Amino acid sequence: MIRPRSLILQTMARLLLPLQLLFSVFMLLRGHDLPGGGFIAGLVASAGFILFLFAFGIPATRALLGVDPRSVTGAGLLLAVASALLGLLGGDPAFTAQWWQPAIPLIGTIKIGSPIIFDVGVYLTVIGALLTIVVSLAEAEE
Repeated sequence: MIRPRSLILQTMARLLLPLQLLFSVFMLLRGHDLPGGGFIAGLVASAGFILFLFAFGIPATRALLGVDPRSVTGAGLLLAVASALLGLLGGDPAFTAQWWQPAIPLIGTIKIGSPIIFDVGVYLTVIGALLTIVVSLAEAEE
């Protein structure tokens, strides 16, 4: 079934998607110490892609994503599990936070830990799962 596309919705989707993705990254990085984190950041990013899907349809959204949402879910789960196992490699129990302080030229020393790796895994899992569900529902409706 061919539906007319709304120019207003398409314009707003083009403007809001980058803002929602930027805000989702902010929520992801903020979430370790303050409210936020991988789950809510994944919901915000997914909402941007879902708005784009409503405005432009399934083929345009799949082209924008560039990968199958199920692959994103799998990558997220793999990353989350890997971050949990990093504690075991350090001789600690699973899910024990591990921290590294690499020196990056022109930036200096930064602190990276396994909790942010876990949050990124949750972020990708939420995005992939929600987009799989919504795209599947949209394809079933057509």
